[in-house]
Amino acid sequence: MDRALAPEQITRSRRKSWIIGLMAVVGLIGAAVGIRSLLHTSVEASRIRTAVAQTGPVENTLTATGEIIPAYEQIMTSPIRASIRRVLLTPGARVRPGQAILELDKSLTQIEYEKLQDQLALKQNGIEQLRMKLDKNLYDADISDQIKLLNINRLRAEVDDARRLLKVGGQTPEDVTRAENALRIAQLEKKQLENDLAYNRRSMGASLRESELQARIEGTNLKVLAQKLRQAEILADRAGVLTWVNENVGSAVNEGEMLVKVADLGSFRVEASCSDTYADQLRTGLPVIVRINGVDLRGLITQIKPSVQNGTVKFAVALDDNRHASLRPNQKVEVFVVTSRSPQAIRVANGPAFKGKRKQFVFVLGTDNIAHRREVEIGLTNFDWVEIKTGLQPGERVILTDMSEYEHVEQLTIVNE
Repeated sequence: MDRALAPEQITRSRRKSWIIGLMAVVGLIGAAVGIRSLLHTSVEASRIRTAVAQTGPVENTLTATGEIIPAYEQIMTSPIRASIRRVLLTPGARVRPGQAILELDKSLTQIEYEKLQDQLALKQNGIEQLRMKLDKNLYDADISDQIKLLNINRLRAEVDDARRLLKVGGQTPEDVTRAENALRIAQLEKKQLENDLAYNRRSMGASLRESELQARIEGTNLKVLAQKLRQAEILADRAGVLTWVNENVGSAVNEGEMLVKVADLGSFRVEASCSDTYADQLRTGLPVIVRINGVDLRGLITQIKPSVQNGTVKFAVALDDNRHASLRPNQKVEVFVVTSRSPQAIRVANGPAFKGKRKQFVFVLGTDNIAHRREVEIGLTNFDWVEIKTGLQPGERVILTDMSEYEHVEQLTIVNE
């Protein structure tokens, strides 16, 4: 048989239930506040950097490095084998057209030149002797031919006389035959003489032409050596700056050895290099941006070196304005190769917030100083700009500071100190 509970026990039981319920409510409220604090926090305005989305062109670029070098640099080599007698200018000096830079000892080449002159004179004298001999032989052969013709005429007359006398009984047939044979021998001798004359004329003419050709070759060699002697006067052929000179006075230099470098500092070009991972994207004719102390100069790739050295590809850039006041020789510059271009895109200034991913989250700042987390799609990028394909509209302000520590929150309150 059941008994009724005492009133004190019932009261304690009810109080215990109320306490447990109150503790559960407090726990739920605390959890809600904690979650809210995780999803909604604040950051000082001085800690962030922002930029406004705008419309404009965006170029996709590859980053490279470059060096400014003179567009024209003349390398002067020794045209002869000689020794350095005197250095007239030192590196860094400005040179004028026709100004002497370096003096060579040309004595050995001068002796060789005089020797060639004598050989050519000797050859020309031999040609003159051969021509005189040819004229004499031709003259003698012509006289002999005339004498032989007169002898033939005489023998022909004797044959006619022998035939007349044979008719009247004054000669025998043997006498006529003898006279005819003598005439025939004389005629054959004349043909032989004429053949020898033609042969001598051709052979001696060929010998004369051969000697003249040899003399012409020696004359050409003499002109070449004379030109080399003139070039051995190391003179600047245009205005510029002497960047290097062989200053080893008294040292021997071989033909073709470098002596002097003269640069024209009025115009410049860029020798650039980038990682070989970009080699398949490089092409001649691609636009290039060269950045010098905050100044951007445009240009084009004119040459790509075929070899890869130390993991880099080298290429040459011709500047549109190769006489800009910012250009200095041997100056290191930033080079950006433009691989593609979007002429009218929504763009934001590049900053640490952009990680190079195709899609990512950024914080967009509203008018109420609340920054909301938003997903955007990235297009073309370069050192200055990032193209936003989706997720932003022109005029919206984006936080460029790296906000990785707040990637778990949906919105931030920007606090002005």
